[in-house]
Amino acid sequence: MDCVREAADAAPVVRTALGAPVRAGRPVVTLTIIALCALSFLLQQVLGWGDWTSRWAFAPVVGEAEPWRFVTGAFQHSTVLHIAFNLYALWIVGPYLERMLGRWRYIALFLLSAIGGHVAILLLADPMSLSWVTATVGASGAVFGMFGAVLLVLRRMGQEARGMLVIIGLNFVIGFVVPNISWEGHLGGLITGTVLGAAYVFAPPAHRRTVGVVATAGMAVLLVGLILARYALV
Repeated sequence: MDCVREAADAAPVVRTALGAPVRAGRPVVTLTIIALCALSFLLQQVLGWGDWTSRWAFAPVVGEAEPWRFVTGAFQHSTVLHIAFNLYALWIVGPYLERMLGRWRYIALFLLSAIGGHVAILLLADPMSLSWVTATVGASGAVFGMFGAVLLVLRRMGQEARGMLVIIGLNFVIGFVVPNISWEGHLGGLITGTVLGAAYVFAPPAHRRTVGVVATAGMAVLLVGLILARYALV
């Protein structure tokens, strides 16, 4: 048994083209995110707006005192169609990104894109208008961040990316023409995910881990700085 263990430890780790260890089995992170969104939506239906949704939804007016809402708002949804679209997008794009980037970069991409979407809402909201107190829910910001990142991965791998460009364009236009959809959140998530994805995808192989850590920490610091600066002006 010791010989078998030593041989396994000495075996080289098989990695993807972007440096992530190749893992067999289900996309655990993607399934966990989907399960959390589904559970939260169920609690929204059972407990109602006051006892669940309003406690975790994001709105600029409450973000300063309750900063966790920059994250928790992404795990709630307004309608069955809303959650169905986002979970479908997660299932289509998520497993591929999880496999190519690895779990920790994928988690960082999802969470920071979700925060980036809410930061854009905060920056573009007017404290003297309803936009400052309007609650926003949904993983759309994170999904758009994943769209931006997967587009770069496809280009890096030499795969057809035209279809993804069409999907991003159509969904971005929908955010402008359909009422009650936060185009600001889509834009913020897309920018965040694209910038972070670029660091993950195009980092030199010899410095991939360092670049990934620095880019992730830098994006987190930037988003926190934007949040603090915006509230300081209110």
